[in-house]
Amino acid sequence: MTKLGLLFALLGVVMVYALYKYYEPELPSVESIKEYRMQVPLRVFSEDGKLISVFGTKRRIPASIDEIPLQLKQAYIAAEDASFYSHPGFDIKGILRAVWQIATTGKKQGGGSTITQQLTRNVFLTLDQTWTRKIKELFLAVKLERTISKDEILELYLNKIALGHRSYGVAAAAEVYYGKTLDELTLAQSAMLAAPPKAPSRINPVTSPERALQRRDYVLGRMLELDFITQAEYDEAINEADEAYVHEPVVELNAPWVAEMVRAELVELFGNDAYTDGYDVYTTIHSEKQLAAEQALQQGLHAYDRRHGYRGPIQQYDLSALDSTAENPANGLDLEKITEDLNGFPKPAGLQAALVLEVDAENALARLGDGQDIALSFATAEWAVPYVDNYRVGDKPKDLTEVLNVGDVVMVKRGDSGEFELSQIPDVQGALVSVHPDDGSIYALVGGFDYYLSKFNRATQAKRQPGSGFKPIVYSAALQNGLNAASIINDAPIVFEDDRLERTWRPENYSEKFFGPTRLREGIVKSRNLVSIRVLREIGIRNGRSHILDFGFNPDDVPADLSIALGSPNVPIIDMTRAYSVFANGGYLIQPYMIKTISNQAGETVYQANPVQVCDECSQQEAIDSKSISESVGGLSAEELLLSADQNDNMADVSEPTIIPAPRIIPAANQFIVESFMKDVINRGTGVKAKVLERADLAGKTGTTNDQMDGWFHGYQRNVVTNVWVGFDTPTPMGRGEVGGRVALPIWIDYMRVALAGEDEYQRPIPAGLIQAKINPKTGKLLPPGEAGGLREYFMVGQLPEEETVEDKPEYDDLF
Repeated sequence: MTKLGLLFALLGVVMVYALYKYYEPELPSVESIKEYRMQVPLRVFSEDGKLISVFGTKRRIPASIDEIPLQLKQAYIAAEDASFYSHPGFDIKGILRAVWQIATTGKKQGGGSTITQQLTRNVFLTLDQTWTRKIKELFLAVKLERTISKDEILELYLNKIALGHRSYGVAAAAEVYYGKTLDELTLAQSAMLAAPPKAPSRINPVTSPERALQRRDYVLGRMLELDFITQAEYDEAINEADEAYVHEPVVELNAPWVAEMVRAELVELFGNDAYTDGYDVYTTIHSEKQLAAEQALQQGLHAYDRRHGYRGPIQQYDLSALDSTAENPANGLDLEKITEDLNGFPKPAGLQAALVLEVDAENALARLGDGQDIALSFATAEWAVPYVDNYRVGDKPKDLTEVLNVGDVVMVKRGDSGEFELSQIPDVQGALVSVHPDDGSIYALVGGFDYYLSKFNRATQAKRQPGSGFKPIVYSAALQNGLNAASIINDAPIVFEDDRLERTWRPENYSEKFFGPTRLREGIVKSRNLVSIRVLREIGIRNGRSHILDFGFNPDDVPADLSIALGSPNVPIIDMTRAYSVFANGGYLIQPYMIKTISNQAGETVYQANPVQVCDECSQQEAIDSKSISESVGGLSAEELLLSADQNDNMADVSEPTIIPAPRIIPAANQFIVESFMKDVINRGTGVKAKVLERADLAGKTGTTNDQMDGWFHGYQRNVVTNVWVGFDTPTPMGRGEVGGRVALPIWIDYMRVALAGEDEYQRPIPAGLIQAKINPKTGKLLPPGEAGGLREYFMVGQLPEEETVEDKPEYDDLF
């Protein structure tokens, strides 16, 4: 009998070995087991570490075995596998018990799987209920136990396990159900997290709290039996009320356009693995500046919207026969149902829908979607003159009954006083881009009024005419092609016949006036269109356009005609920010970028940005041909610039990057003179409102296109370049007087007030190659030595104007 038993045992061993060899090729390799990576969502952060967004369907927060509290590990061991640290990967007693149940009842009633088997099933195998899968599971569990340690198995299991509500792993579940980190969990909460594994979608503390509570108490009882906890700890935990509810990820910084740009870039780089490979992306976004940008843009668009009147309620209910006490409400209306429906209206930028219940001359009572009743006063609705069109409004209301009616659904928001006030969602749109001019790192980017109303990113995807914002670039070209700051250009009518145009082109100044001979400086400070056209015609369209392309614009966007002097090219807003960075940084072309670093779920840096940057010590900057630069970067889209070809090289090498010098595209003397023009724009020109910031280091230019379809302000301080655009998505006149200085400049001011807080005032040194001399402001000619009066002007070496003679000196009062 003993020999027969040995024979059967030997045959059993041979059979098991044969089965193992048969299935071995289908089992994961040791390397794949060691290298297995959990599916962890993509996370996007600001430069200062604030969470912007999470992308990925699975909520997972990897935790090392040392970060998982002992009581939580013991809860799982007590609930799932009491002999985990002693078995070889399977529990023979559990297997025999399961076999006996099948043999006697025809079905499996109790679990026989160890934690190791559960891990192999969930991670490496399918969930098919077949004998083949079960045999593979057993063999793989043994292989896994021989490959990695018990702690490694438990760590992988506790990070991988599904726990309901898209949470995977105990750290994610702790956040989802309790809004806590692992070390903050109570004993009762730890036991509750061990409840869902049996059926996570059905047994969890949110979906089925009673069943989950029963399972929690069972886990606590098992922990007591195994001496993991004391009786006192058990008694305290068993009596603890569970207060689980679904906690969404805490987004610390609202920057949805930024998040979407990063997501698209990561998918381009890594495919769909970007959503599951646990990448953490740190951007160049400054949280304080981003918040200020969003608020400034929204306030500016609201200001425009209010100037053009109230467009009426977004919906209207007939509440005249409504009886909230009736069992069958009149007209099928139910106040409770209407109240719930209010939550279905959009809630952009702090606005929310409210139903007007009562209204008299001075006050109205309105209900919000949460059931709260609020008061609206006439004082907060006096702005609501009836909208007619973008050029006209109706009569100013005399009382609140002329604005609101019972049954109106209107948008409201909390004002600065804390009281609710009447508002509406602006139709007009805008965008703001702010960068550091030395390397192109984006401080802040807002692509519209509200992302959830329109995901279209106007900062990078829209192409609009910059209008007079192009003039500094045209005037920079003029300086490079023989003109100087005192050159006299005639501001007089001009007519062009062009076969490509349906009619004769007769450009005008915004004021529809002509001012005669005008110095170049005054031409830009006063934004004279006819001066700009004559400047471009004098230096030649080819020369002017070539100079414009050196600023990185796509050649396809810049037509070869005189209209470019007035900013006719349709270009992305972000391209204008790059162009103005040239003036801010002293003459160098940079590339805007947003992604600073990318790390994988192991914490390893897989990408480190290495943008081109201003480097005064790098002599090779001076030698780079600007033509090659415009060709190499001019054709890139705004999105491609965020992670440019130069930066992509770092995907393979994240060691300490070498500096890639930004190329100089205009001489320092040229930059200095154009900047002095734009400082005058703020000191005494179309940007004078910016003087409210009380800084002497600001430069900029307003921009307005035909019929006020686009309003811009392009401006900067040495370390912050910011461009603001306002207009309608479908180009539409914004109305009389709605120029860049009115619609865009206030937004720029509000943002820069925050962005420049703590920034020392910068005084740019006068560069080599620049001289100062006195001129006659009427003629633009040099005053003779010792001549009193006149005006000091900057000139590039070799560009001094002629000296004035007695014969050609006009008679004028010396005002200087």
